Amino acid sequence: MKLFENIIIYLFAALYLVFGLNFFFDFLPMPALEGNELAYFTLLGATGYMTAVKILELVVAAMLLFNFRRPLAYLLILPVSVNILMYDVFIANTLMLGLPMVLMNVFLIYRKRSQYGCLLK
Repeated sequence: MKLFENIIIYLFAALYLVFGLNFFFDFLPMPALEGNELAYFTLLGATGYMTAVKILELVVAAMLLFNFRRPLAYLLILPVSVNILMYDVFIANTLMLGLPMVLMNVFLIYRKRSQYGCLLK
């Protein structure tokens, strides 16, 4: 199970690292946006919100890759994972990226559940 967990950790970190870096360096082609998708990204881009989220993604990816306080990293990135799922469900009408990210996040939190006991007392 430890090997499977490590695969999930590094896959999860790689996804956030690639998409976080892509925001700043634009090396992956972005599909053409229209309608609600265009409005969503236009609004978030204008506020600077996406920049803050992408910086958080990069910080968490580094925490995961360098094994620095991973249980904290899982909790920090959970709202971002859920937001990606909500975007996929309600705006993009797909489960392509959001569902696997939330499932990986929940799995990793579950694996470290004993370390979160102090938060639930």
